[in-house]
Amino acid sequence: MSNSSHKSKETFSRTLIFVFIICLVCAALVSVSAISLKPLQKANRLLDQHTKILEAAGLSDVADKNGVDATFAKFVTAKFVNLATGDFTTGDHETYNERTDARDTAKSSAVKDTKVGLRRRADKAVIYLVKNDQGSINSVVLPIVGMGLWDIMYGYVGLEADLNTAKRVVYYDLKETPGLGAEVQNPKWKAKWKGKKMFDDKHNIAIQIVKGGAKKGDIHGVDALSGATLTSRGVNRTIHFWLGDEGYGPFIAKFGGKLNNGGLN
Repeated sequence: MSNSSHKSKETFSRTLIFVFIICLVCAALVSVSAISLKPLQKANRLLDQHTKILEAAGLSDVADKNGVDATFAKFVTAKFVNLATGDFTTGDHETYNERTDARDTAKSSAVKDTKVGLRRRADKAVIYLVKNDQGSINSVVLPIVGMGLWDIMYGYVGLEADLNTAKRVVYYDLKETPGLGAEVQNPKWKAKWKGKKMFDDKHNIAIQIVKGGAKKGDIHGVDALSGATLTSRGVNRTIHFWLGDEGYGPFIAKFGGKLNNGGLN
């Protein structure tokens, strides 16, 4: 073997070793960065969640003035609800993951109303009781999930303490088309929910997303999203599902109008 050939192999070997070391260093740096950023990522997710819950409860202005964390800590209490019975139950809401439970057959139930776009839903849910300065519950925020046009959408429904009068519907995780279905995040559309009644006098679900716009004075109608018929239909089905028997229906039937009178306060 010639001397030049030997040197060439030596150079190639050193290059491979060098590349391998660089890869190890880069992998270590990425790993360390991912671990060190986890607390910050968790804090940001929690901040966004609290922001959306306060918005659904109509407390965005208070949060802007006093800070999201301080406002949430002062006014909001998280509670677990057994969806089948409507009763409050126990659990750690800080570690709870609805998406994980919904996939676990031991912690979820098959969905009968498949129009909502779900196969299963978790057997319990975390709801948020929101108090006023006097300590009385004046809002309840209910998490919702259902199919839009392209994928599952996650959001919150804010109701007054009667569990009938809407405050806001706030979506926070969706893949709808910008300018069309994604208009569910438009403040003007979210404001259209305020004061609408979810149920009629006979306690039937009456809220409807109305294509072409709700008539003036319609206490059960909310304007559909312009040019986004399927997304609007998905929102309508989602709201109906979660207000019904497979969702928060049992809880609403048990505590509607009673949260501050023989219920919780």
